[in-house]
Amino acid sequence: MSIRGLSATQVEEFLEHGFIRVEGAFPAEVAAECREICWQETGCDPNDPATWTEPVIRLGSCAQEPFRTAANTPRLLRAFDQLVGAGNWLPRTSIGSIPIRFPHPDDPGDVGWHIDGGYHPEDHRNGPPWVNLRSRGRALLMLFLFSDTAENDAPTRIRVGSHLDVPSRLEAAGEDGMSTDDLATAGLFEATAGLPQVLATGEAGDVYLCHPFLVHAAQPHRGMPPRFLAQPPLYPAEQYRLERPDGRYSPVELAIRRGLGK
Repeated sequence: MSIRGLSATQVEEFLEHGFIRVEGAFPAEVAAECREICWQETGCDPNDPATWTEPVIRLGSCAQEPFRTAANTPRLLRAFDQLVGAGNWLPRTSIGSIPIRFPHPDDPGDVGWHIDGGYHPEDHRNGPPWVNLRSRGRALLMLFLFSDTAENDAPTRIRVGSHLDVPSRLEAAGEDGMSTDDLATAGLFEATAGLPQVLATGEAGDVYLCHPFLVHAAQPHRGMPPRFLAQPPLYPAEQYRLERPDGRYSPVELAIRRGLGK
């Protein structure tokens, strides 16, 4: 049986916008199993909002079978091949940490604009994560929706096309790269403030596949049902290559080159 892959239109949207939403990337029934595990881990009662005493609860790396199933559906694996390149990524053995956001009057304290880094240099182990032009340590940013997520349910905010503003700021840093704090100091978030913003809404089982340089942010929960989402990286088997003699670049590489004006 053939696996439905991304269309040419979706790939071009990824290049231009920096993300695509894969609807029904994993079954809603699997999402429900994952939520049940999460509720048990939190110690909160899903039927008693009085037990939801924090704006966000972060669970550690979740590697139970339903989470592994969600991260490795044939449809997602096919999309990874299309965006990153066959053989250029590593299968996930867990879904990573899960921030569960609850409706709560307190500021969650983590809603700033940022990009996700992929590594820490040896002499900066305790500082912010770093990123370099070839996206060391991160092939994709991914948003797994384990609950239906509407506009008021703390969907991730995305600056459309912001991934194209990052390469020129990283180019001079070479292989060493720079910290995400230094990227902020370089004015990345001011430069992208005027870009269109979309919300990563959708149904349980949807997955947003995002360029690793995409600027995004969390937000407080203003709805009612708690929001369950995982934001794991897809790890690379090797760093991206921005000069290939055969010209066979992956869409992630093409976007980086486009951001460099190539």
